Amino acid sequence: MVAYYRKKDRFFIAVDCIIFGFEEGELKLLLIKRNFDPAKGKWSLMGGFLSENETLDLAAKRILDNLTGLSKIYMEQLFGFSQPDRDPGERVISVAYYALIRINEFDNKLIEQHGAEWISVKEIPELIFDHNQMVQNAINKLQWNTRYKPIGFELLPEKFTIPELQALYEAIQQKSYDRRNFSKKILSMGFINRLEEKQKGFSKKGAYFYKFDKQKYDELSEKGFDFKL
Repeated sequence: MVAYYRKKDRFFIAVDCIIFGFEEGELKLLLIKRNFDPAKGKWSLMGGFLSENETLDLAAKRILDNLTGLSKIYMEQLFGFSQPDRDPGERVISVAYYALIRINEFDNKLIEQHGAEWISVKEIPELIFDHNQMVQNAINKLQWNTRYKPIGFELLPEKFTIPELQALYEAIQQKSYDRRNFSKKILSMGFINRLEEKQKGFSKKGAYFYKFDKQKYDELSEKGFDFKL
């Protein structure tokens, strides 16, 4: 080690993941019970320490894969948390990521193995350290991003109905949308395709299923299309 570096303070770098899912009309958060001290038995985000040969992104992907069994997940680096006393165990700087997953696709056995649970964002318990602040920052970022980018589709099954899409946006934005105006706005954007299949039991007529066409969205974006809900 170079002598100059040897004189400097050394500390741990952690990655914490705020994992969002959508189920039964509710935005949910995947939480675990911490199984070691400090704060053993308390609710926590899923996280881990950065390994010597990892980038932050790779560490986040490893943590998400270990918990959900999913490798292709939308994730975004959120913020660094560096209060000197944030972790009573050691001096730890944490870089938070938020991720969006389809609840119907994750590995239930892995979830059970980690003792994780999906909890509504309306009922988030007291979390360890500064994790509640991480979650709030992630919700704020998700609300902003879903107004200007179609990332909300990452939380829906491959095929969905317009009412399900509206319920998702209402859960994220924590506001109500007029049904007709929402449908008209979304359909006018031109990047969701209607299928010749209906959701049974939704109504007498049924609701058509749709699919998000990412290729079409990318083509529209190149031409200057601006997503804004």
